[in-house]
Amino acid sequence: MTMGTIVIAGAGHAGFQLAASLRQHGFGERVCLINDEAHLPYQRPPLSKAYLKGEGRPDSLMFRPDKFYRDQNIELISDRAAFIDRAARRLVLESGLFLDYGHLVLATGARNRLLDIPNATLADVRYLRILDESEALRLRIGRARHVVVIGAGFIGLEFAATARAKGLEVDVLELGSRVMARAVTAEISDYFQERHTAAGIRIHLGVQATSIESDGTNVTGVSLSDGRHIPADLVVVGVGVLPNVEMAKEAGLTVAAGIIVDEHLLTSDPDISAIGDCALFASPRFGGSLRLESVQNATDHARCVAARLTGNAKPYDGQPWFWSDQGDDKLQIAGLTTGYDRVVVRGDRAARSFSAFCYKQDVLVGVESVNRAADHVFGRKVLGMNRSVTPEQAADLGFDLKAAVK
Repeated sequence: MTMGTIVIAGAGHAGFQLAASLRQHGFGERVCLINDEAHLPYQRPPLSKAYLKGEGRPDSLMFRPDKFYRDQNIELISDRAAFIDRAARRLVLESGLFLDYGHLVLATGARNRLLDIPNATLADVRYLRILDESEALRLRIGRARHVVVIGAGFIGLEFAATARAKGLEVDVLELGSRVMARAVTAEISDYFQERHTAAGIRIHLGVQATSIESDGTNVTGVSLSDGRHIPADLVVVGVGVLPNVEMAKEAGLTVAAGIIVDEHLLTSDPDISAIGDCALFASPRFGGSLRLESVQNATDHARCVAARLTGNAKPYDGQPWFWSDQGDDKLQIAGLTTGYDRVVVRGDRAARSFSAFCYKQDVLVGVESVNRAADHVFGRKVLGMNRSVTPEQAADLGFDLKAAVK
């Protein structure tokens, strides 16, 4: 039995990797990759880091040059997926063209959560997720003097560090009680807050923006919930993302906080899979459903589905990992630290090289490392092997971590 055409809706990390992996696995039939941006498929992480600083041109971000798609016989279609006709097994594109599929893979990703306050649509209120947004910010950083960043997650703090390094005045607003509160332990939050503050970034916790102030055309500042007003000529918003589930929902697929898929990444329709940021997947490893926003999750989902579509079906069992470059510091996270009840610090915070080993009922669930790559590598290995080290071993610098994963 032949699979027929595989249509991939979305050409981010997940969609690109799936197309490439299908060919690597010897899939010989038609592969269509729907790309809704005016660029070849590209890497996103540098957009808030090196690329924003002015390093590299757009082509330095591309996964592969145009020739790759021709050589691999991957049809890269510049359009947007609009509607799924499940009965006909057909994907209709925004242009009116349609593609009949043997299997459809939704790699529709996520979009920025938009700010809903007065003047939030002014030209100098910017977001940072796609290449065009990063390009626009590169230009604005060059002429701005004072930026307010709304949201102290990874993207907000990465941007803040870059803007400060370029000499801008920077204020960061965060509704939570600490920076990156949803992602990391208090130990890591405190370190990064201290480092950003030492660099001259002003961080305001427990407040939110209530309106953007303007002179009618240009941003002049931001009003806060505590009554203060911060002058600004640029506002950058990083308040999270929303998964793109609307097309799946309209097609009658089961959705919640993502497109619901099983441990094989199949939706409620056996002819449709969903991968990457848009997928809420059943995870035997973590005993529940997860939706993760990371390069690792996107590419590992893609490899899992490519293997299944070419005859080697296995449940998805990826080990999550993440990273964030902020100023001169590299944060690397192995595992998922949600629900931890004990943190053991290994290394030397004063020397800017330490890790937070996170435990739940004395079982290691994650390792958050600052400028300590060996601990991150260990964390990925030990968690992938479903082994552990005790809190006492983690705290003991004399204990050889490598011995624990031999």
